[in-house]
Amino acid sequence: MKPSLWKWNTRTVVTIGIGAALYGATSWIGIPIAPDTQLRPAIALLAIFGALFGPIVGFIAGFIGHVINDLITSGTVWWGWALGSGITAAFMGLIYLAKDFNAQEGQMKKNHVAWFVVYGIVGIFVSLAFSGYFDILVMGEPNDKIAVQVISAGLANLAVFLILGLPAVLAYVKRNRNNSNLSVDR
Repeated sequence: MKPSLWKWNTRTVVTIGIGAALYGATSWIGIPIAPDTQLRPAIALLAIFGALFGPIVGFIAGFIGHVINDLITSGTVWWGWALGSGITAAFMGLIYLAKDFNAQEGQMKKNHVAWFVVYGIVGIFVSLAFSGYFDILVMGEPNDKIAVQVISAGLANLAVFLILGLPAVLAYVKRNRNNSNLSVDR
């Protein structure tokens, strides 16, 4: 049985800390594709932490991780983009709520994979739209710059999600499915 979203314990807090630290420490790794925009493999971590631990853990880990990355790389937190990372992970974590989905026990059906892909794609573009509008309205960034950033980041994040994030979650589920028949004799 997977843990409840609302039942927090030490493991939940440690998971958030590890997710935030990993995302923050690896988000600086990327290939520049547009002004202030990179193809970042760390996006796969949002899919992994969201699917394995749920939308709340995913959101908090993504948000804090992005804040950490911003502070390390530039000293300035871009709050709209930090919230966007959290929103992306939360959407990807919606699969955690699906009936009969349990990555820890190796339970993921074909319809779960389809919904995970849908949640991921929608989450990527909703979060980027939010971040873009936030930058335009609150930060005063030019519309044309933000449009280029949102489109290029959306395509890059989509590629990373489909090429790294989705296969990583599927591999984790498969590994747990293969080990689910083991028992411990006492």
